Amino acid sequence: MSLPARYVLVDLETTGAHPLRDRITEIAILRIERGQLVQRWESLINPGVPIPPTIQGVTGIDDTMVAGAPDFAAVADTVAALLDDCVFVAHNARFDYGFLKTAYAALGREFDAPVLCTVKLSRALYPDHHRHGLDAIIERHGLACGARHRAMGDTEVLWQFARVVEQAFPAATLARAVERAMKAPARPPDLPEGAIEGLPEAPGVYLYFASPEAMPGEGRERPLYIGRAGSLRGRVMEQFAAAARGGKEADFIRRVQRVEWVETAGELGAQLLEAELLRSHRPPHNRQPERGVDAFALRHIPNRKRAPILERVTVADTDPATWDALYGCFRSPREADNLLREFALLYQLCPRRLGLEHGGAGPCSAHLARRCAGVCAGRETLAAHDARLLGALGATGLKPWPWAGPAAVVEAAAHRPPAFHVFDRWCYLGSTEDESELPVLAAQPRRFDLDLQRLLARWFATPGKLEQVRPLPR
Repeated sequence: MSLPARYVLVDLETTGAHPLRDRITEIAILRIERGQLVQRWESLINPGVPIPPTIQGVTGIDDTMVAGAPDFAAVADTVAALLDDCVFVAHNARFDYGFLKTAYAALGREFDAPVLCTVKLSRALYPDHHRHGLDAIIERHGLACGARHRAMGDTEVLWQFARVVEQAFPAATLARAVERAMKAPARPPDLPEGAIEGLPEAPGVYLYFASPEAMPGEGRERPLYIGRAGSLRGRVMEQFAAAARGGKEADFIRRVQRVEWVETAGELGAQLLEAELLRSHRPPHNRQPERGVDAFALRHIPNRKRAPILERVTVADTDPATWDALYGCFRSPREADNLLREFALLYQLCPRRLGLEHGGAGPCSAHLARRCAGVCAGRETLAAHDARLLGALGATGLKPWPWAGPAAVVEAAAHRPPAFHVFDRWCYLGSTEDESELPVLAAQPRRFDLDLQRLLARWFATPGKLEQVRPLPR
């Protein structure tokens, strides 16, 4: 037989996506032997903790419904008997498997079973399709679901899917696909089963930690690494698989014992959140930005004879509306000096007058090499030299803000409320999912952050992104 001789179709509803922190609220099991349904069982489970409103909205299971239900300890023997000597089959199976394994461990009991994931089975059998979530499978195969996001309703969909693939494929083809779908994904050795199977195929930010749980009373825990992704699940799985092959990240990924994540409505929200978390946590395995100097611009000192004729003006946390005759925007002295060296070569400027070279009287080294027009040797006036410099610097200022006032970038996702990210004169004013808060954010003071300005400029430069912008009154 191409599918296992004995298998159980399992679906759980839970209070969240983390098997160590969240709890089971409903279990449904169909036991299949030699292609025949032999047992059907389902039960609500009292999780012992409140069910979050967002989860209630998805599953329809609320605190009142589970108040009189048994806790997991009361049904543990029944569940174990149903699962005994069977392949554990579920959609995104390691998620459900991880929750059951954790629930049995809390009772001091072991739980272990071979696992077959129907997401992987669908991918193996239908590689020309990109979506393999339960909704996609229902639509693709015309399956019926009486109660989506309830344990028995979703389990019955899997039973229909199992019969569809048995009829659609030769036994040998199906057997090979089952073998592929039963392979466990690459993962760090100390990461618990199910810890990453709740990761959504959605944009957001993920954090790797070296401890299984945050320790209360020990302050903010520093993550090993923070990343962002257009698909949280795809990126983390890809990173773990690369580390298993001995990639450059293998050393620290072997230490990962916990993965946390924050789903966002879109790519820009993920970038903004990542920037905030990197700045506050400074994870040791992320590339660290240079420290020691706040972002600054350059101002020309008119009519000054002695070098240098440019001064640094700090712009970090200032309002761009107050800037006067400033050029460029730099995060480090090296960045500014590199630009000035480039201008010196292009426009025969004097590196000494620009503050790039120290020395006394007489021609600079660039003039001796015929790369400086000779303001240091009396060959041209200070005004002529500085006019070329200011002409070059004129193109380096902050680009004009495209709108008359603040603007909101709207990111919408089908499965969650839209997010509004508010900016003004390249300054980030905040984000919200409540549209009524937009006037409050638009009135926030502007505080310039160079990294966020560059992030936003790159985002606006992507074709089609400006269509997501809504101008706001200030």
